[in-house]
Amino acid sequence: MRSVRRSESSALTRRLRSVAIEFWLPVLIVVLWWFASARADLVFYPPLAEIVQRFGEQWLSERFFTDVVPSLRNMLVGYAFSCLVGVGMGVVVAQVRVVRHAVEPLVHFLRSIPPVALVPLAILVLGFGADMKMVIIAFSAVFSTLIATLDGVRAADPLLGEVTKVYRISGRDRLFKVTLPAAAPQILGGLQVSLQIAFVVMITSEMLASTEGIGYLTILAQQTFAITDMWAGMLLLGVLGYLFNLLFTLAERRVLRWHIGMRAQATTR
Repeated sequence: MRSVRRSESSALTRRLRSVAIEFWLPVLIVVLWWFASARADLVFYPPLAEIVQRFGEQWLSERFFTDVVPSLRNMLVGYAFSCLVGVGMGVVVAQVRVVRHAVEPLVHFLRSIPPVALVPLAILVLGFGADMKMVIIAFSAVFSTLIATLDGVRAADPLLGEVTKVYRISGRDRLFKVTLPAAAPQILGGLQVSLQIAFVVMITSEMLASTEGIGYLTILAQQTFAITDMWAGMLLLGVLGYLFNLLFTLAERRVLRWHIGMRAQATTR
């Protein structure tokens, strides 16, 4: 019983230590920013207290539903579509050599086009609505997932394929129970990069071609010299970006629990 309590206490101590290591620098920066900005009298750098107050007034009100929710909806729909297409195409391209030779040059060509350059074309074809933003986000985010899936499937241990043939495992079970789990670490790495790209493109598309959303209101505040509103928008984008990354990391740890456990055992030997 005492050994169990000691292990639980040591685990709690390690968690608290890791949290302290992770957050001490951001907390220090915020504290220094708070007191330094309170004493400064600069037009373009308002006190942090005013930014936080304006953050609550602007974003924790009805604008959350009229501007934040549509932005997040566009991003999540475009990101989800890019995940499905990227993983599906990556598996097919990795396993069918003819398709790989035919598709790879086109993929590398298209992913080299900056997403911002496609906004005028998307406006001509789809207009200024939400469909345009979703398409731009999906197109921009799909390539990281596709290439990560392609590399992960191709890098899988060839012995796994031989074992599945010996045990006469069906193609469907081979895909979902052998191939995809083996490639999961690389696939999830690509999905995380795609999530970051989707977030950035969401903001960019709203700044260039929109009349609503977080990016639009932030750039509008900059153009009208509403400096405090601009900083509040930037603060919201930073908070959302951090939360998305945190949620993805937690989900990744849960999905790859077996992989993390194997790596931990390998390092302790």
